[in-house]
Amino acid sequence: MGYARVGLALARGIATAALVFFLTPQSKAQTVDVSGRYQCAQAKVRGKVIPCKAAPLILKNDGHFELRGWEGSYLVNGQWVELSDSLIKTRAKIEPGHKIVLRYYGKHGLVEMTYERRVAEMGKTALS
Repeated sequence: MGYARVGLALARGIATAALVFFLTPQSKAQTVDVSGRYQCAQAKVRGKVIPCKAAPLILKNDGHFELRGWEGSYLVNGQWVELSDSLIKTRAKIEPGHKIVLRYYGKHGLVEMTYERRVAEMGKTALS
């Protein structure tokens, strides 16, 4: 009779734990809002820093982007922003300080473009 009681109590405990586990709402993963206008802050070509005069990277709220006439969609995946259109897919790394670093191979070798989002200045109401 002692084992039956222990078994019944154990079964109730497991059933209660399972019920609590499956019925508690799961919290959704937080997504990082990276939308905005990013100015080119720095460019590296073959390891040398050069002045950056590139067009801005624009990440729109609806999941689309624009970069030097290249348009497509983007998706945030962890610490990466995946940029793609119907033919090309690439990814850029999200770094602290509102920065996105895009690395690619151009005609001069490895190129690293650092885009920085400008935060609002005192007296201004919008982020740019």
